[in-house]
Amino acid sequence: MDLLDKFINYLKVERNASPWTERKYMEDLQQFTGFLVGQERSIEDLDHRMIRKYLAFLQKKGYARASIARKLSALRTFIRFINRETDLKLNHRLSVSTPKLAKNLPKFLYQQEMVELLDSPDPGTVLGRRDSAILETLYASGIRISELVSLDINSLTLEARTMKVTGKGAKERIVLFGKYAEYALQTYLDESREALLVKKKDHRPEPALFLNRFGGRISDRSVRRIMDKYITLTCQKTKASPHTLRHTFATHLLDAGADLRSVQELLGHVNISTTQIYTHLTREGIKKVYDKAHPRA
Repeated sequence: MDLLDKFINYLKVERNASPWTERKYMEDLQQFTGFLVGQERSIEDLDHRMIRKYLAFLQKKGYARASIARKLSALRTFIRFINRETDLKLNHRLSVSTPKLAKNLPKFLYQQEMVELLDSPDPGTVLGRRDSAILETLYASGIRISELVSLDINSLTLEARTMKVTGKGAKERIVLFGKYAEYALQTYLDESREALLVKKKDHRPEPALFLNRFGGRISDRSVRRIMDKYITLTCQKTKASPHTLRHTFATHLLDAGADLRSVQELLGHVNISTTQIYTHLTREGIKKVYDKAHPRA
């Protein structure tokens, strides 16, 4: 097992990292080692000048600041692991600051846009019923795409309208969903899941809640394609991803009067400061304040 494989195993066993973190860190570090090979350098040659060259390389490739920050975080964690597991001592050479992240407000859909999106899957088809359940679940619960695709059948308690999800750092939490999501999930389970399951070639038991067209666990890439499909169908100008529905969930709750701590709990945020980005007012909220407060409104 090489050093990178040992590092990924360390993330899984000792850091209890999520599969998403494992995959992204592996991709980031493979990219970095490829960069070193292109520079005819090895990890032993690493110093702050090489890190700066790597930063310039990433910026030239057009990566967003958030992506660059994550790649540097992966590299720093890898370096700490190397220091612990080998005789190399590299930390003192890495005097490069993480690029400041732009504080952009999260993108979300307005209520009418959300209704149009949720109504767009065809309820008369197997995949349409599945897609409806996916969209309703994302909006009703505010869970991340990684949490959605990792849901199993036994994660779901329809009678109580709750799900047990595994979030970042493999932390489990219970999330809620409403009657619309309950109906969509029940319809999917009754009328579509078995139809997808019979297409599974190996016929082994499949614990996943949401299945792809071949009867296996659906991937995050497939869910993104589903979102793209229905955003296009509804002719919405807004670019939306599964994470947009998480932003929409939080924004709509706060706009309707939910308190910040409750939304923090539902989203699974460790720090309240992460949730505070959602306290911006929507256009509807601004109009309500204007109509109520302005004497000539």
